[in-house]
Amino acid sequence: MDRLKLRTVLGSHPHVQALKSGELRSDRFDLDFIEYTPTNRAFKPMVREQAFDVCEMAIVTYLMAKAHGKPLVLLPATMLGRFQHGYALYNPERGTLRPSDLEGKRVGIRSFTTTTGAWIRGILANDYGVNLDKIGWITFEDPHVAEYVDTTERAPKDKKILQMLLDGELDAVLGETSNDPRLKPLFPDPAAEAAAWYARRGVVPVNHLVVVTEALATSRPDIVAGVYDLLRAGKAKAGVAASPDLLPFGIDANRKPLELIIDYAYQQALIPRRFALEELFDDTTRRMN
Repeated sequence: MDRLKLRTVLGSHPHVQALKSGELRSDRFDLDFIEYTPTNRAFKPMVREQAFDVCEMAIVTYLMAKAHGKPLVLLPATMLGRFQHGYALYNPERGTLRPSDLEGKRVGIRSFTTTTGAWIRGILANDYGVNLDKIGWITFEDPHVAEYVDTTERAPKDKKILQMLLDGELDAVLGETSNDPRLKPLFPDPAAEAAAWYARRGVVPVNHLVVVTEALATSRPDIVAGVYDLLRAGKAKAGVAASPDLLPFGIDANRKPLELIIDYAYQQALIPRRFALEELFDDTTRRMN
């Protein structure tokens, strides 16, 4: 009997290397890896065409896809988690800028619907009292979910986000890092502020998890469970043991971050209602811990 081949897109993370090399594999299926660099280039075809069987996906993209009835199912397997305070920059040549100063300013972001953007905007609104509606948002890419109506200002096609910041065409940017000495972090001490935020919230901001097609989840729930077990084994083999764990696996470990990003996505009108956590999963993935 032929082994099942699953068209798979996962980033080249340390905890995925054993799967990509074949060192860890299933006795029932093969992960047929397709490389996308950066990985987020795969999100649009996965949402719009279900182009793969298994795919890493930004959580806000998944929430928006869920809101528009896309046939995808979430696995509680985090591929990328990180504290977000270091992903916001400004140009000090135009004066000092702090998070609470952003109202009335022009802020650039790759796409309004990026997960990093949603996390940082949630932090700005809920921890710094910033009115997000009073910021002029300038974007550079379409949302992955075609049905979302993006009302932001689109940057000219020939413009680059960091160059616009350096040229004074933007006051700040979200979702970017840079070693350019002319730029400074919007949060003055990102590491300290992230630590204080974590102490208050107790949440690891998850960016990318994993989705499978509804067709696979419905027809072969045993295979979906096997994919999850393989991903978890990859994490264990890589020895990921940070505290806090930036790669939470399982419903319980992901509950707080998922509930918070649902809140933020709803506040920012990225989704029309707050999902209950259980709605994000199916009968198989809801039992994964």
